[in-house]
Amino acid sequence: MKKLIVGNWKMNPTSLAEAKKIYSGVKTKVGSLRNVNVVICPPAVYLGVFSATTKGKTGLLLGAQDTHWQESGASTGNISPLMLKDLRTSYVLVGHSERRVAGETDEVVNFKIKAIQEYKMTPILCVGEKERDESGHYLAVIKRQIEDGLEGLSKKASEKLVIAYEPVWAIGKDAKGVETPEGFNHNMIFIRKTLSNIFGQKEAIKIPILYGGSVSAKNADSFLRDGRADGLLVGRDSLTASSFVEIVKIANNSSK
Repeated sequence: MKKLIVGNWKMNPTSLAEAKKIYSGVKTKVGSLRNVNVVICPPAVYLGVFSATTKGKTGLLLGAQDTHWQESGASTGNISPLMLKDLRTSYVLVGHSERRVAGETDEVVNFKIKAIQEYKMTPILCVGEKERDESGHYLAVIKRQIEDGLEGLSKKASEKLVIAYEPVWAIGKDAKGVETPEGFNHNMIFIRKTLSNIFGQKEAIKIPILYGGSVSAKNADSFLRDGRADGLLVGRDSLTASSFVEIVKIANNSSK
């Protein structure tokens, strides 16, 4: 399985010129890499600009940070999965912790996942606990997010699905701690078991599980090799082309 590296730009950068600079800086460096799939999730206002450059083998795929579950209608400020498909979007983040803080429920996540798959795109379901407790009660949070988010999906649906584990307490400048590759691997095994209960072991083993949470070039190799992550969800370091490319190259080499 090729490693999957996803860059989530969040609400950055603030100018189209800077966005083009970052995107171009990544595209020119990753096109020749054959052992890794690379996705950029820019703010929605830039998707149309980058869509035209995804024709052919550029080495880069487009991703969206969110979507509505309806294809059109009276939903001010939202973007539909049909719009994203028309812009050659391949992946869509769903249930990111920053969306959950804004009120997104597991039920809404479920609606979105089904809509994304209906339009032949791949949802990246983000899961993760706010707090880590030594007794392991936090695992119930992850289990609920997965089970409720994937409610009603068929075994066939598992073929176009990615899970991203992001412990909320380890994200951003205000992170309360640092996740270890060993800690991630422990949780990845739990996630894989939960997926197996839903889809079956044969199907679950094929679903990529990414790690996200203050990912950088310094810890990427450890999470990929020691943590056995199938890929990485990169935040802040995806906004600097050189840093993101370095992470992509690390992933490419770890897949050999």
